[in-house]
Amino acid sequence: MDRSTKPRLLNLVRERCRVKHYSLRTEKSYVDWIRRFILFHGKRHPLDMGSREVELFLTHLAVDRQVAASTQNQALAAILFLYRDVLGRDLPWLQDVTRARRPPRLPVY
Repeated sequence: MDRSTKPRLLNLVRERCRVKHYSLRTEKSYVDWIRRFILFHGKRHPLDMGSREVELFLTHLAVDRQVAASTQNQALAAILFLYRDVLGRDLPWLQDVTRARRPPRLPVY
């Protein structure tokens, strides 16, 4: 199969989201996070990467970009979806990820 007829990775992500009846917003969010993940690693294919690259990306989000914990969790969900549902690969548990901290909840009086 040549490159012109082979489905592109992000199109496979979109297709899998639709098969699983995910909302359009979820689909767009997942595609965006997966694109960012690939670009962060110099356009390497996710099959050539593993848990170490995922840990580096998520740590970058928390430390360098200082994203909210919910944003980092959304990126993690998108990457896990890519590996489990699209590529059919399970990632070992991600232990070395620096997690974004949730701000302390202050009581409102």
